[in-house]
Amino acid sequence: MSRKPRIVLAVLVLAAASAAGYLALRGRRHHDLVLYGNVDIREVDLAFRQPGRIRRVLVDEGNAVKAGDLVAELDAKPYRDALAAARAEVLQARAEVDKLRRGNRPQEIAQAEDAVAQAEAVFRNADTDCRRQSGLLASGSASQKAVDAARSARDQAAAELASARKNLDLKQEGWRVEDKAEAAARLAAAEAAQAQAETALDDTRLVAPADAVVLARDREPGSMVATRDAVFTLSLRDPAYVRAYVGERDLGRFAQGAPVLVRTDSGRKTYHGTVGFISPRAEFTPKSVETTDLRTDLVYRLRIVVSDGDAFLAQGMPVTVEVAAHDLAQ
Repeated sequence: MSRKPRIVLAVLVLAAASAAGYLALRGRRHHDLVLYGNVDIREVDLAFRQPGRIRRVLVDEGNAVKAGDLVAELDAKPYRDALAAARAEVLQARAEVDKLRRGNRPQEIAQAEDAVAQAEAVFRNADTDCRRQSGLLASGSASQKAVDAARSARDQAAAELASARKNLDLKQEGWRVEDKAEAAARLAAAEAAQAQAETALDDTRLVAPADAVVLARDREPGSMVATRDAVFTLSLRDPAYVRAYVGERDLGRFAQGAPVLVRTDSGRKTYHGTVGFISPRAEFTPKSVETTDLRTDLVYRLRIVVSDGDAFLAQGMPVTVEVAAHDLAQ
C-alpha cells in the first residue's frame, strides 16, 4: 500500500474515533445528572469546661490529631485540692453512717444494764422500808411523817428504775430510723460532690473529639480562660460534606442514598459519595454555585456525604457532582 492511502486511512480512523467519543460524551451528558456545589468541612471550637490557667498547649495550627489525643492542659492543682477535700467529706459521712448502722457499743449496753440492776436494788430497798414503816404505823411505833417519807423514797426509786429501763431499751434498739436516713443522705451528697470534683479534674485535660486538623490555635500557655473560651478550632476531616443544589425538574430523578461522583477543578481524583439529605424547602440558587440555568431558578439543597475525602477537599472549594444514568429514574 502506498503512503498516501495509509495517511487517508489514519485520518478516517481518527475521525471515526472522535465522532464516537463525541457521541458517547453527548449521550453521557444527556443521560447523566450534573450538579454543582461547594465542599463543606465541619468545624469545632474546642474549649475547656472548667476555668483556669493553661499549663500546656501540645499541638499547633496544621497538625493532624486523632480522636482522644491530648491537645492542652490546665493547671490542675486547684482541682486536685478540691478533690482531696471532697474525698475527706465522703470518709467522714461514711463513718457516720457506719456508726449509726452498727448501733451502740456493747460496753454502753452493759453500762445501761448495770444502771437498771442498781435502780432495781434501790427500789427493792425503798419498797421494803415503806412496808415496814406502814406496819409500824399500825402498831403506833412509827409516825405518819416517817411513813410518808418512806413512801416518797419508794416512788422516787420506782421512777429512776423506769428511766433506767427505758435508757437500756434505747441502747439496745440503736439509733432512730430518721437519723440513719439523714446520715445516708449526707453520704450520698458527699459522694456526688466527689464525683463532681473528679469530673472537674478530668476536664483540665482537653482532648480531640474526633480525627481532625487544627485550623487555629487561639490560646497560649499561661493564659487564663473561662468556660467555653475557644482554645482551638478543629476541621473535622471524616466525613467530608458537599453542599449541592438540584433543580425542581430533576428532584424526582434520584433519592436519598443515591451514589454520586465528586470532582474538583484542582485535581484529577474522583471522590465517591452518597446523597445524605434532600431539603424539602426550595430556595434561590446561591451566587457561589455556578449552574447552566438561570440564577433565579428555584433549587433544593442536597448534602453529599463523601466517603473517601482527603486533605485536598478544602473548605468552600467548588466541585462538580455527577449522578450516573443507571442511578437515575428515567
